[in-house]
Amino acid sequence: MIRSLAAALLLSTAVISPLAAQDAIRSKPTALPVSDATPAPRDIPYPGGTIRLEIDASDTTQRIFRVKERIPVASSGPITLLLPEWIPGNHAPRGQIEKISGLSFTADGKPVGWKRDPLNVYGFIIDVPQGAREVVASFQFLSATQPNQGRVVVTPKMLNIQWESMSLYPAGYYTRQIPVQATVTYPEGWQAATALRGRKSGSTVTYDTIDYEALQDSPVFAGRYFKPFDLGHNVTLNIVADDADELDAKPEQIARHKKLVDEAGALFGAYHFDHYDFLLAITDEMGGIGLEHHRSSENQVEPGYFKKWGEGDALLDRNLLPHEFTHSWDGKFRRPDLLWTPDFNVPMQDNLLWVYEGQTQFWGYVLGARSGLFTKQETLDAYAHIAAKLDTARGREWRPMEDTTHDPIISARRPKGWSSWQRSEDYYNEGMMIWLEADAIIRRQTRGAKGLDDFAKAFFGINPGDWGQVVYNRDDVIRTLNGVAPYDWAGFFAKYVDSTTRETPKGGFAMGGYKLVYSDTPNAFTKAAEGKNVDQSFGVGLIVKGDGEISNVVWDSAAFKAGLVIGAKIVAINGDEYSGDVFKAALKAGKPMEIIVKQDKYYRTLTLAYSGGLRYPRLEKSGEGEGSLDRLLKPRT
Repeated sequence: MIRSLAAALLLSTAVISPLAAQDAIRSKPTALPVSDATPAPRDIPYPGGTIRLEIDASDTTQRIFRVKERIPVASSGPITLLLPEWIPGNHAPRGQIEKISGLSFTADGKPVGWKRDPLNVYGFIIDVPQGAREVVASFQFLSATQPNQGRVVVTPKMLNIQWESMSLYPAGYYTRQIPVQATVTYPEGWQAATALRGRKSGSTVTYDTIDYEALQDSPVFAGRYFKPFDLGHNVTLNIVADDADELDAKPEQIARHKKLVDEAGALFGAYHFDHYDFLLAITDEMGGIGLEHHRSSENQVEPGYFKKWGEGDALLDRNLLPHEFTHSWDGKFRRPDLLWTPDFNVPMQDNLLWVYEGQTQFWGYVLGARSGLFTKQETLDAYAHIAAKLDTARGREWRPMEDTTHDPIISARRPKGWSSWQRSEDYYNEGMMIWLEADAIIRRQTRGAKGLDDFAKAFFGINPGDWGQVVYNRDDVIRTLNGVAPYDWAGFFAKYVDSTTRETPKGGFAMGGYKLVYSDTPNAFTKAAEGKNVDQSFGVGLIVKGDGEISNVVWDSAAFKAGLVIGAKIVAINGDEYSGDVFKAALKAGKPMEIIVKQDKYYRTLTLAYSGGLRYPRLEKSGEGEGSLDRLLKPRT
């Protein structure tokens, strides 16, 4: 809701006498005050001039960023300075206002008082003294020292600067109209990577002046162990790692990353950046991230990304870079009109995330296969795993897929007790399944002459070299699809996006020459995702950790009907102490099993009635020769 229209009646919960209550009824309702301290943004240059932002990022022990920000002002009087609240790529109000401390302001060396806007707690109101030409803000950003305080962004070996967490900007202007020059002091001997360019003096880097919108879109990874790789087309893979040996990538591994860049160019027909910087942290110490930006991306993978190339987490992590790179086109250059905002405090609307994230998920897997970051079989295994997981989401029976686009705001990725019934951010993977089917429809309608590649060129490949933004709505998507292959695309999206369904769309498999089947052996992707757990969400409806703790129960499954719940611990099965092998053996036996469960400090003995055996998904060829799905995954360069 737009804040300037949000006047509401003031309701009191205090206990009052009947007479006082009658007087209150007769009196005129009192409206909550509406703040006018935060002016609406205007698309005009900020009149004060260039903001100078100075950050001391050298503290890797207490992990405190110390900030001094020199904000020029054109006149005296009240102004509001904002900390970004709605963060692009987060699709939600995730600004870390709680970590800003020690805030003070001065003008001409004299203290200036401040107060927080009570209707916009991200706003700080100050009264600029007569004759002052600059306000200096000083504060600290107290980054997390433990994961329970938020994402860890500083370790003894690396750090991540996200400018929106440690800078203020003047309200009343489009952020693209506010010039900023940032200077950062890093730990001695560290190297830093960012889409920004600048000059280094000792441990301090002074970056070129850029507008505040582009500054926010250009985060930094810095570290003690650092290595860049040139991927061609002005794209660089910048790696920081916990240990130096994690930087030792084999030439053939880097060649696949180079091919990713080539394949993306062939797909979209244009690059929308002057240069692009992958920021890749190989670490289990700094917090996880996969966040898109126009000329860069923030990426974290587990140790072993290069050293354990075909195993476990290293296999799962290889989808990250193709996904985030695709966002340079889908989500940054072209973005939904209601997700584009003039500053970082105007609310975003997420309805089209099934294009923004769903089609990016689609292209991420396709580009992964075309570049060789995934083999074709690994890609097919991933598709099978994703589709089978989506089929366990019983919540689609009451909650349309489009409604899940609001989940970043509704639940902010907090844990859910019944995720299969509540649903989560299904617009990623279910969006991918919708676009797989759209590709198959185009190929069928055009007898193989065209595919979704043609949509990508027409929709994302416009204006080569431009790294501004071009917005779109659903009608624009439908119009472009009809230009590629006429079809009832409006009805197609109404069916899969707006309506409830029984199972995830699988037309991309059926028309593409494959079908989803189950066996008692996991495919490579499911095996990697399962890890040390037992994942039988596809059958009995349980995921169980190695120690017997239940981490997921599928709604209305056999496990659900037996009364199992997340957090409970299976102690024994049929009289034997729990282990993964004991559990799998009992499932293979195909008979009801007696289990002992500990929930909190209470024990229960119950019967788990299930006879379906072990079930793992895979894709099986359903026709002869090369199908449209095979052709989709073939390299283009």
